[in-house]
Amino acid sequence: MLTITRELVDHIVAHARKDHPDEACGVVAGPAGSDRPERFVPMLNAAMSPTFYEFDSGDLLKLYRELDDRDEEPVVIYHSHTATEAYPSRTDISYANEPGAHYVLVSTADTDGLGDFQFRSYRILDGEVTEEEVKVVEAY
Repeated sequence: MLTITRELVDHIVAHARKDHPDEACGVVAGPAGSDRPERFVPMLNAAMSPTFYEFDSGDLLKLYRELDDRDEEPVVIYHSHTATEAYPSRTDISYANEPGAHYVLVSTADTDGLGDFQFRSYRILDGEVTEEEVKVVEAY
């Protein structure tokens, strides 16, 4: 289960809406080993595409150095889908290389008739996708 604050959910959804019609992407870092997302780190989608996201390699290197310096890890890796449901694509699955991370997808398309976005979380390990419950809290 992903436990995340309302403030972080709001930041992720706002980033997805701001970058629409391109996919948005980013990370929420937390203390190493804590499984607690704390620090919102929006990233640039280097692909600048409505159907694909790619972290800029320089930005990614800088982020991982910063995470190391702060004794943090990527707790949440997020991106948006602009025209499809919030479910990992084959490409998303093939790029999922953080076995401990929660992979959050936000869809800015109303694909289920339930509103203007979906916010869903998955674990992706060895190509296997497992959806998990998302518990939104006001504070930890």
